[in-house]
Amino acid sequence: MGFVIAVDGPAASGKGTIAARLGALYGLPVLDSGLLYRAIGLAVVDGGGDLDDEADCARAARILDPASLEGARFRTRAAGEAASRVAVHPAVRQTLIEFQRAFARREPGAVIDGRDIGTVIVPDAPAKLYVTASQTARATRRWRQLSGLGEATDFAAILADVQKRDARDAARAAAPMRPADDAVLLDTTDLDIDSAFDAARRIVEDARARWEQSPKG
Repeated sequence: MGFVIAVDGPAASGKGTIAARLGALYGLPVLDSGLLYRAIGLAVVDGGGDLDDEADCARAARILDPASLEGARFRTRAAGEAASRVAVHPAVRQTLIEFQRAFARREPGAVIDGRDIGTVIVPDAPAKLYVTASQTARATRRWRQLSGLGEATDFAAILADVQKRDARDAARAAAPMRPADDAVLLDTTDLDIDSAFDAARRIVEDARARWEQSPKG
């Protein structure tokens, strides 16, 4: 395995932007695992299935084409809610595990962001970050993002969504959202994206130095 950077954390913490910038900095491919769950959720809805039915969701996961994860629809509030609901199903997560692990095994490495990357997908990743922020800060960012996409939004409703998703992600039986024991916590509540990325870069540089000095088997 090459140099893998696992970036975990809740919705709207900034982890996606940080992961993308880290990928560009180190010349590594980037996987936004949340898009996989959003695509599955939308596929279930489009097919008239039930987001709370594990069989429906697992069926959609098995036929997912990871190459078709482009478009503004994946960034909508509805897609986020659908992703959170399908992600609780163990069969869905199991279907996606090998794809994500194969992505991580690419040489010379990869950047993967999600909620269980450092705990389940790549527990031996050389660099692990857990990016978080207050629920109010994350709701504000999400409100601005959705408004920029032209989606009518109410801040109170967005905040309620954030709180509900956090509770669901943390309480699910399959790979609950939590920091890996060896992840470095990065709280972006009071940071703009440039400051957050600089902090993440310094964390990764420290991890990279340790990795380069370690035996590679």
